[in-house]
Amino acid sequence: MNVSFRPHWLLALSLPLLLIACGNKEPEQRAAFTQFLQTRIVDKPGVHVPKLTPDEAKAFGDYTTHYAVITDFNGAMDAAVKPLGSLLQKGAVHSLSDVITRRDDMKAVQSGVDDMSAQLKQQQAKTDSAHAQLKQPDDLKAVYDKAYERTVTLPANTFLEVLPQIRKTLDSSLKVADYLSAHKAQIDINGPRMAVQDPKVQAELNGLLQDLNAKAQIVQQAQGRLQSVILGR
Repeated sequence: MNVSFRPHWLLALSLPLLLIACGNKEPEQRAAFTQFLQTRIVDKPGVHVPKLTPDEAKAFGDYTTHYAVITDFNGAMDAAVKPLGSLLQKGAVHSLSDVITRRDDMKAVQSGVDDMSAQLKQQQAKTDSAHAQLKQPDDLKAVYDKAYERTVTLPANTFLEVLPQIRKTLDSSLKVADYLSAHKAQIDINGPRMAVQDPKVQAELNGLLQDLNAKAQIVQQAQGRLQSVILGR
């Protein structure tokens, strides 16, 4: 009888030993993930969201889902703002004639910018909610929050500052277009030259053009801030 039960006792004794041998890998995974965030994101200028290698994903364990919060947002942000360059090109005007003839283009760009802002706000809110639900030890959280600020909050907020400035510039352009159309009898446009016979019309148009130029300058400054955030310069 003793012999027949001995293997079962040995098996029962071996299980705790196997569990101890496997151990808890969370501290190692946390350390690896923390170092990755610090050296690959926080310590580097600009916005960097490296794609994990299979070895890195294995080393981080369940913390790969924490990193996915950042990577998923950046993928969505890239998709949302990708049309920005072509929209700006489409809405660009180089003369008063352009302001009149490309009015429909500017309206289309307005709609595109509005859609872009809405998508970005929605995605940021979704990502902020996912971030708030993460359960992290304090040492990891301190570094993760810095990486999150660098790769999510800062670029999103900067884009959401730039887009309304672009919208305002388009609004000003359309006001100029509407004014030119309403007063075309008093305004003679010949290429880059413009002649206005009525002093009142000239003063009003100059005011609109000054507002447009001021807003365009603000957009240029905002684009410079955005480039500085993305490139870290």
